[in-house]
Amino acid sequence: MTRKNLVLEGIPASPGIVLGRAKVLAEKVEAQPYYCLLYSPEEINDEMGRFLKAVEQAEADLIVLKESLSPEYQEHAHLLDLQILVLKERMIFQETQRLIREERYNAEWALFQAWQKVRELFKGIGDPYIKGRIQDVEEVYRRLQSILAGKEALSLSSQEPVVIVARDLSPAEATQMTSSQVLGFITERGGRTSHTAIIAQSLEIPAVVGVDFATREIATGDALILDGLTGRIILEPDEELSHSYRARKEEFEVFKGEVAQSSSLPATTMDEYPTQILANIELPEEVELGLKYGADGVGLYRTEFLYLRQRHLPTEEELFQDYRRVVEAMQPKVVTIRTLDIGGDKFLSALEYAPEMNPALGLRAIRFCLKEVNIFRTQLKAILRASAHGRVRVMFPLISSVREIKDARQLLEGVKQDLEREGLPFDPRMPVGAMIEVPAAVTLAHLLAQHADFFSIGTNDLIQYALAIDRVNKQVADMYQPLHPAVMLMIREVVHAARVARIPVAMCGEMAGDPLYIPVLLGLGVAELSMNAVAIPMAKHIIRMITIEEARKIARHALRLVTVEEVNDYVDQEINRRFPEIFRFGRTMAANHAI
Repeated sequence: MTRKNLVLEGIPASPGIVLGRAKVLAEKVEAQPYYCLLYSPEEINDEMGRFLKAVEQAEADLIVLKESLSPEYQEHAHLLDLQILVLKERMIFQETQRLIREERYNAEWALFQAWQKVRELFKGIGDPYIKGRIQDVEEVYRRLQSILAGKEALSLSSQEPVVIVARDLSPAEATQMTSSQVLGFITERGGRTSHTAIIAQSLEIPAVVGVDFATREIATGDALILDGLTGRIILEPDEELSHSYRARKEEFEVFKGEVAQSSSLPATTMDEYPTQILANIELPEEVELGLKYGADGVGLYRTEFLYLRQRHLPTEEELFQDYRRVVEAMQPKVVTIRTLDIGGDKFLSALEYAPEMNPALGLRAIRFCLKEVNIFRTQLKAILRASAHGRVRVMFPLISSVREIKDARQLLEGVKQDLEREGLPFDPRMPVGAMIEVPAAVTLAHLLAQHADFFSIGTNDLIQYALAIDRVNKQVADMYQPLHPAVMLMIREVVHAARVARIPVAMCGEMAGDPLYIPVLLGLGVAELSMNAVAIPMAKHIIRMITIEEARKIARHALRLVTVEEVNDYVDQEINRRFPEIFRFGRTMAANHAI
């Protein structure tokens, strides 16, 4: 079987086109064989000492790596700090020691068992971005296993620029990449929202992830084409195909330069209609990336990370310090903080909740917060304190009734009184928003608007709940259609309710960052869009090349169509007709990286 022009498919994780040769990295360490220690205290102490020594070495290695980071990687130094923290957290550190001491497991097997428990905790998380944070714990696990097995860390160094091919790359390994040595990378695992993908995006290193059997199909020295726009890998391309991709690469570089110019310009249509393009973030350190790409603020600050990375509940002070860093860094732009959007069964803490058959429809988000009032009050207090340091908005996720937003606001008012008694500063007029993520909220939007200062439409959940589609289920994923007539009608209804109540309406789901949908959303009346930072320049570029009247015309016609197929065909044809030079590269460049 010839390998000439062999095509492998994956997920585009960082845009760009590369023609080069592969360097395949060895597979990482897997779980070690199990053996049981003797009852001898000396043997158990020796095994405990071996594990602690591995932790000590891993911490020293990470510190050295952090201190040696080149300037272009300094904004990602926090990823190494996270791994240093995970080394000593209970979920890995203490549990492994307990298993060595009480179950008399060898260090490798004890570590493997501790890692399995962590994986179980993350299994039911629906949000792919939060779910992807398990990569930090996995990297610590694999680093420790490598040390225990006496294996050397992977080296990305090469005498000439290559395309790295690996089963997976950790953020620590990714920070070793330089454009002079690494043209791009291909991995079998990972997703668009992984920290490794984010590093590649910020450094503009093309990447494709999720390529099945890449390390088996590709050999070191193979010539290949990496298309980070479509997720396609072509092995041993012939001269005709290579010539075609070289031309496409040149065209893309010119296009990318034109788009980049839009990032620092206002997101205003050709007929002077103002819009706002904001960034979705999860960590304080991601603010720099948002500012780099021209964000008008933060439209979604996910606040789950501190609750997921440690066994104890974060304190008010820990939360406040994180929120303040974001608010001060973004000054004078707005920061929209979403309160905790996770169920109690996913905390790496002592909270005891029975497993739920369907966590997505269970005790999560505002439901959980209104049940665990002390946890909620602590977070609200930290958010209010941060509001004294800049422009802050708070929004409550998964609102499905007027009672929920009234109860949440009542708790917020009680926290304000506490702060006044303590003499701590805060913004007494901090805007309060409701996230519209379930059909019930759409139906009640006119009533919810009386109790909210703004709306934010979370399309990721809204679409899957409205269409009864699990978007991460491959069997039905193709039925997840943002331009479904029902979805467009719901967006229009929410916008109308907001307009009547004279409150702004934003969107922070994946739909907001897709160039194909942006004109439709503008036409429907959504003038504030929040997305992954990397998608911002493209969004601004499109908005600056259309009039609001054109956008409204597209939306009106789309609303008259009956089937999702008709809507998709019409919008695709219309946008391609109006912006052919953008949509040759534009949708894959931005939409494939929206979060």
